[in-house]
Amino acid sequence: ELFYFAVKCSSTVRCINSACARGLARKGKRYDKRKQVRKKIFHAAVQMHGWAEKDYIEKAPKWCSVDLRDGNQALIIPMSLDEKLEFFKKLVEVGFKEIEIGFPAASETEYEFCRALIEQNLIPDDVTVQVLTQSREHIIKKTFEALDGCKNAIVHLYNSTSVAQREQVFRKSRQEIIDIAVTGAKLLNEYREKTSGNFRFEYSPESFTGTEPEFAAEICNAVIDIWKPTPDWKVIINLPVTVEESLPHVYAQQVEYMCKVLHSRDSLEISLHPHNDRGCGIADTELGLLAGADRVEGTLFGNGE
Repeated sequence: ELFYFAVKCSSTVRCINSACARGLARKGKRYDKRKQVRKKIFHAAVQMHGWAEKDYIEKAPKWCSVDLRDGNQALIIPMSLDEKLEFFKKLVEVGFKEIEIGFPAASETEYEFCRALIEQNLIPDDVTVQVLTQSREHIIKKTFEALDGCKNAIVHLYNSTSVAQREQVFRKSRQEIIDIAVTGAKLLNEYREKTSGNFRFEYSPESFTGTEPEFAAEICNAVIDIWKPTPDWKVIINLPVTVEESLPHVYAQQVEYMCKVLHSRDSLEISLHPHNDRGCGIADTELGLLAGADRVEGTLFGNGE
């Protein structure tokens, strides 16, 4: 049945191509089916091949577990509070020092999970929890309320930057997308000052692989300039493969480019967040580390991300 379906799809595409060709021929034009598909591969403005000259990864990365991210890429039936607590304790036992615990502002369960970890003193002194937030004030406010009193936390800000999402979803210009990130970055600074706890920041240009590298660098640098990281207070810049739109070597060039052009590189941790929709998640990670990344966000079981 799958083979039959594939043949039918192939036949349909051929029919469409033939119809387009006949229509253009009547107009005296030549039909080129290659022009139908808009390539979604974004190379760096300057070719980067330093990663290709290395034989092996010289330094182990930092590892951040995102198994507890419970969203549309997680379990069909979301975990209960007790299940999340049990899973967190197991991740600590395994040895993770950075553990993402989800979106505290997304649901009451997520919020209560964050509060339970803090109030029951379940987070070891050498473990940092990480939470996600969109660039919206009411969500940022709720996120910091959930983190009040946390000994060590990373607040992960993100917004979509890809060409497809800018043009088709948000219908916003590059500058308007930068403004969203900048607004969120300023709000994180503001709420950090009035919330008890020790906080670091992370920023992701969501759909990084579908974003022009020079624009990804521009928006990341705008956020970096607001947060003003130092070698003692490093900011994490996360480069997610939200959709595997290219081969791993293209991602490596994009990562190396970002490592070269981002401001305050000695005060940054460049993080990888590979998805596996084309089966290249491990290759993306290994080549990204060769390209200069310092950190990997991933899962033990593919649950979460």
